[in-house]
Amino acid sequence: MKKIYILLLLVITSVLSSNQLFAQCDGVTVESLTNPGPFEVATLTEADGIRNGPAYNGATVYYPTNATPPFASIAIVPGFTAAPSSVAEWGPFYASHGIVAIIIGTNSPFDFPEARALALLDALETIRQENVRTASPLEGALNLDQLAVSGWSMGGGGAQRAAVLDNSIAGVVALCPYLTSPQLNHGSPVLIFSGEADTVAPPAQHADIHYNVTPNTTDKLLFEVANGNHSVANSPNGGNGAVGKIALSWLKLYVEDNDCYCPLLTDDLLVNPPAASKVEQDFNCELLGAPINELITEIYPNPTDSKIYIAATAQPLRKVELYSPLGENLVTLEGNVTSMDLSKYASGIYVMKLFTETGIQTKKVVKR
Repeated sequence: MKKIYILLLLVITSVLSSNQLFAQCDGVTVESLTNPGPFEVATLTEADGIRNGPAYNGATVYYPTNATPPFASIAIVPGFTAAPSSVAEWGPFYASHGIVAIIIGTNSPFDFPEARALALLDALETIRQENVRTASPLEGALNLDQLAVSGWSMGGGGAQRAAVLDNSIAGVVALCPYLTSPQLNHGSPVLIFSGEADTVAPPAQHADIHYNVTPNTTDKLLFEVANGNHSVANSPNGGNGAVGKIALSWLKLYVEDNDCYCPLLTDDLLVNPPAASKVEQDFNCELLGAPINELITEIYPNPTDSKIYIAATAQPLRKVELYSPLGENLVTLEGNVTSMDLSKYASGIYVMKLFTETGIQTKKVVKR
């Protein structure tokens, strides 16, 4: 009887939450992904009192002046021998959509990806300090759980390495990344842009490999711009504006945790996109227009010491898969599965994929 009451409560809560989300999403459309966005933008530099971190050389912070905090933030670094100006268009673009952006220079223009990763992490420390600096217009206005990194070329490789070094990073946007022998075991949702005609970081030698070695449990998206060169993603205008729209939607979805942007990606921007020569994707998000049964499949208890129970309240499951933190498929159960025994697995975070006839839902499972 207790389980029935719990399931009923889950159904009611999900319906009410879904209705609230539908109302909140009214203004979120592809047409709203403009450049610039709706907010006014101002800047901060060291002359205004921001720190100049030891792992980077000089920074400009772009922030919205008439948006409602708290704000997510993203740190951006240029590529090998390049100046911050090479990626500067991203700063006002993000800020005009309510995301604070810090664009940094490097201590040496010849810094390799690992040094650029450390530079990005140091830039995020500057963001954290702005949140408590008394004279800063951003004092108390930043959500320090919503920090992302981005970079171009070797900076893009550095952005992915930063996510490996700091697992608190909420999102990665890699712009035509350059990184050899990549070790990319991280859980930060990663968006990779590449250029079909890139001769500096050919996709087959860099971006494609980066996508493939990123764990399958990590939400990931690869967007190759048709006829794009190495600098095709240096601006949100790349790919006739598709680059900016997809990057913004990705950050809104995964860094700001705003599910309103899920259908913009899955139902529009990634459906036969004219700007793309190739799209590969392995990410799951809540489609707010999905049938209610796909919104209320629940698992409990979570965390668990041994067995976990699965409650699909409207449509039966046809398959359940369990994945390790590194993307290894540990077990597949066919049919209308109602439970799974995790007692033999080590403590950690696992990913469970639940398949129905009309969709897939992904759940994170904590094994104690």
